[in-house]
Amino acid sequence: MPIPTLEWKRNSLRIIDQTKLPAQLVYLELDNLQSVWRAIKNLQVRGAPAIGIAAAFAVVLGIRDVRLKSFSQFENRLKRVTEYLRQARPTAVNLFWALERMERAVRLHAHKSQAFLNRLLLKEAQKILQEDKDICRSLARFGSKLIKDKDIILTHCNAGALATADFGTALGVIYQARLQGKRIKVYADETRPVLQGARLTCWELLQHKVDVTLICDNMAAELMKEGKINKIFVGADRIAANGDTANKIGTYNLAVLACFHRLPFYVVAPVSSFDLRLRTGKDIPIEQRDPQEVRSVFGRQVAPANVKVYNPAFDVTPQHLISAIVTERGILRRPYKKSFKKIGGLK
Repeated sequence: MPIPTLEWKRNSLRIIDQTKLPAQLVYLELDNLQSVWRAIKNLQVRGAPAIGIAAAFAVVLGIRDVRLKSFSQFENRLKRVTEYLRQARPTAVNLFWALERMERAVRLHAHKSQAFLNRLLLKEAQKILQEDKDICRSLARFGSKLIKDKDIILTHCNAGALATADFGTALGVIYQARLQGKRIKVYADETRPVLQGARLTCWELLQHKVDVTLICDNMAAELMKEGKINKIFVGADRIAANGDTANKIGTYNLAVLACFHRLPFYVVAPVSSFDLRLRTGKDIPIEQRDPQEVRSVFGRQVAPANVKVYNPAFDVTPQHLISAIVTERGILRRPYKKSFKKIGGLK
């Protein structure tokens, strides 16, 4: 990939500030816990896998400069850091998965010196970063099998390199198919209210010379009716035990439309996005964001300042509307409870 979304450089987490795209390509050097928390909360870094990676490095930053006299003090500090980070965003389970993994690494090496544990946490965060790169490529290899030459694909929000450490999830499938010589066209929903599709997905696809056309969110049904779309690929922020899937608000709309028009609807997500502790999508916490995101578009007022706003960041697509879920361990199909058990290693 030409531009890494996240990397550890000069003892800091270096990220692309995604709130500045596509007008500017700006990098941020985050060298403390609070700056990473703000970056996650304010969508400067976003996408479920990328949020998990950022959180892992935030743990490193939250621990390294504090001098602690005992393992119990270290453990207490770690708990405060991870609890703080858990408040940044509630829906993407990768955030919680990464924090649990960092905590587990410390528990497995209890009573070691702080210097040892600091090195251990950095090593674990770097491992999470590298694993995500490998996972993206595996997702792409499996998912590209679902794409035929001359397919026209609709995608929603941004599930590409900007949401991960490498190829992406849903967009990674498209990149891999392109590498295989398949001729593909893509329609990208703008993805209101903060326009991740328009700003990020279109920018990213153009960087990779993919034939992409931007549409407003309310145009998808007409394109499907006209036969201009063959299939839909989206990412995921959390997948429940029955296959219900939370993704960016507007995803459910597309799944319903795809079902009506008899088009395949595919979810592409790493195993770290599965949360089998939740029986169904009704149990997935949905983040409610600032009403001003809807009342304005990047600072310009587009609605009355006193109008009430409902602004959930995500919706849940019922499992029966999902044709298949692509993971790094293979392509899963209904009944999802049964197929989830086959791949093993899920939470």
